[in-house]
Amino acid sequence: MKPFMDKDFMLTTDSAKALFHNYAEHMPILDYHCHINPREIAEDRKFDNITQVWLGGDHYKWRQMRSNGVEEKYITGDASDREKFQKWAETMENLIGNPLYHWSHLELQRYFGYTGHLCGDTAEEVWNLCNEQLQNKWTVRSLIKASNVTLICTTDDPIDSLEWHEKIAADPTFDVQVLPAWRPDKAMNVEKPDYADYIAKLSDVSGVAIKTFGDLKEALKKRMAYFHERGCRVSDHALEYVMYVPADEAELDAIVAKSLAGNAISKEEELKFKTAFMLFVAREYNRLDWAMQLHYGCKRDNNAYMYQQLGADTGFDCINNYAPSAQMADFLNALSATNEIPRTIIYSLNPNDDASIGTILGCFQDPSAAGKLQQGSAWWFNDHKVGMTNQMTSLANLGCLGNFIGMLTDSRSFLSYTRHEYFRRIMCELIGGWVENGEYPDDQKALKRIVEGICYNNAVKYFGFDL
Repeated sequence: MKPFMDKDFMLTTDSAKALFHNYAEHMPILDYHCHINPREIAEDRKFDNITQVWLGGDHYKWRQMRSNGVEEKYITGDASDREKFQKWAETMENLIGNPLYHWSHLELQRYFGYTGHLCGDTAEEVWNLCNEQLQNKWTVRSLIKASNVTLICTTDDPIDSLEWHEKIAADPTFDVQVLPAWRPDKAMNVEKPDYADYIAKLSDVSGVAIKTFGDLKEALKKRMAYFHERGCRVSDHALEYVMYVPADEAELDAIVAKSLAGNAISKEEELKFKTAFMLFVAREYNRLDWAMQLHYGCKRDNNAYMYQQLGADTGFDCINNYAPSAQMADFLNALSATNEIPRTIIYSLNPNDDASIGTILGCFQDPSAAGKLQQGSAWWFNDHKVGMTNQMTSLANLGCLGNFIGMLTDSRSFLSYTRHEYFRRIMCELIGGWVENGEYPDDQKALKRIVEGICYNNAVKYFGFDL
């Protein structure tokens, strides 16, 4: 029997162990997509206790606590932090096979030196150990530095001031780059009842009175320039799916006017507007040499009662299996017609989309970048051992795994960098298995390049960051 989560955790062959320990283990981290708060980095926040780090906004853990029958007061309610931690520790005992079990113990091992296992009986011991170190050793910045992170891309709305990014950049005591990433979902969601309110704010910060689709494009271009000056080189979009329903400018102006007047938008009007919006921003990204990330396949806020109590992003989302791949191909083809496809990373929450994504991307590659169009890493409900293995296997089957830009954190927690280690172990186990099985030669020079590339080097080259 192997020891619990020892140095060879998830590594079963000699080749896998060698690939991880010789190449992957010590590579830096480029976190090109996350949801951490740049203000907390600028102010170098200290946490009072482990609950603040682990449970203060982590809907992954909230979902499992609900699945374990925990009352909401111990999840998002007014119970004490110690009580919430106890309920999480008791939930952990039942999470056999769940990635949260591995992530949580990797965090306990790497940051707090705890090699036992968290459960209801050990909760007090772990609580005291972690809190003592959080109060006397760890701050946000020291956690980032200890994780060997070189660059972080946050997630930022077009109306954001980016003041905290500017303060971090001006601080000579912290050498990790923290750059904004453009996330214009609110400017695109024309069907939302608060769209007019948001557009008023965008008008104010851009200095453009937005009444038409052309006005909206002008306002967005000004804000893109503002972001670009502050180091932004990456965009991100949360889509229901990658749609393609073309419309002319007159139709788009009418849709904008209708929404701004507070009138309901039909589904067809929504799709036409969002198609035009995405075509416009994609062409701008190509002009600016930004990368475009498309996240799709999520059905959000499904529990109406809990949404009324807690609002969005509280753990009530699920996989949406409606994603017409023909429309995604048509969208990319419309950009291809004028040679304006930017570097593009496509993620689907539905693992059944892996093959369709892989075949579509292969239609639009060009020599301007190796792997110019990428399938993104296994995302959200898929970032576990099976999901990561399946995503990389599909990518290997249909594309060039050696050009893959690898893992991202996609988290609000400063302890989540251990997810990169988890990913790297799974990746080395997969590649090492192929070597052991005679499906790839034991060519250490090539394997070193592939493994180190997927861990870090490919992303540095792909995004063109100055590191």
